[in-house]
Amino acid sequence: MLQRPRRNRKSEVIRQMVQETHVSAANLIFPLFIVDGTFQKTEVASMPGIYRYSIDNLLREIESCLKLGLNSFDLFPNVDESLKDQFATESYREQSLYLRAIREVKKNFPEACVVTDVAMDPYSSDGHDGIVKDGVILNDETLEILGKMALAHAQCGADIIAPSDMMDGRVGYIRGVLDENGFTNVSIMSYSAKYASAFYGPFRDALNSAPKFGDKKTYQMNPANQREALIEANLDEQEGADFLMVKPALPYLDVIKLIKDNTELPVAAYNVSGEYAMIKAAIQKGWLNEQRAITEVLTSIKRAGATAILTYHAKEVLENKWL
Repeated sequence: MLQRPRRNRKSEVIRQMVQETHVSAANLIFPLFIVDGTFQKTEVASMPGIYRYSIDNLLREIESCLKLGLNSFDLFPNVDESLKDQFATESYREQSLYLRAIREVKKNFPEACVVTDVAMDPYSSDGHDGIVKDGVILNDETLEILGKMALAHAQCGADIIAPSDMMDGRVGYIRGVLDENGFTNVSIMSYSAKYASAFYGPFRDALNSAPKFGDKKTYQMNPANQREALIEANLDEQEGADFLMVKPALPYLDVIKLIKDNTELPVAAYNVSGEYAMIKAAIQKGWLNEQRAITEVLTSIKRAGATAILTYHAKEVLENKWL
């Protein structure tokens, strides 16, 4: 045999030499949950090792991450039920938990990249990503609220705005609001292909943001559809997105690759809470090797074409030097 591919696998040195896909700290974005109060650090029951932090402890957590070379963070608020209403007005109130958190992070760590979530559901009394009228999610009426949220985030110092709502036209609307107010350098990381997935459960537990009725299938995508993701991604690119995101990641590696093959923009992928919980549960049972399983997951997402990976594994892989 002239060709023996195993020769390039015969030692660790050679295996590393010919390795095609590499994941580094620069590729990782760490999602962090915020609660009101002080000295708060409570574990999310369905996400072992992941916590809700009050702002003081959030700053301590970010500082420890920066020392590991982890520089990018996506913030999510757990909003008290009493502050929620039909129009998510808490989302752009100047002294809201979320806006205070963004300001404090950028004040204390200006070098950190802060990604912010733009969607109504954490603040909505209905638990949906848009205004609800007679059981219907209103698209165009929701855009004004999303624009107010995005502008408030930019004013607080957000580096990247990430609209996760899946309303039609929201990227163009937000881009217009940001530009008209002088925030031309604030990026948009659009949740372009966000599927109506079963893997969001632990996240909704962490934020107490599950819909109060029905589901999100009229605005999030059908998990059976792949080509439809190109329609969404192309529209977002035309409307001014700087990143195109696929969510979830693991069941949609084919979609990550499809979008990557059809755009010159960087592609992001969200390794979501249910994927994290599933892996952690198997590790706790002793059914999977922790290091190998987690690094394989992240490598597969990068190999599929993701430049940026939002993952709850971000800190632990760097702490343990698994990359």
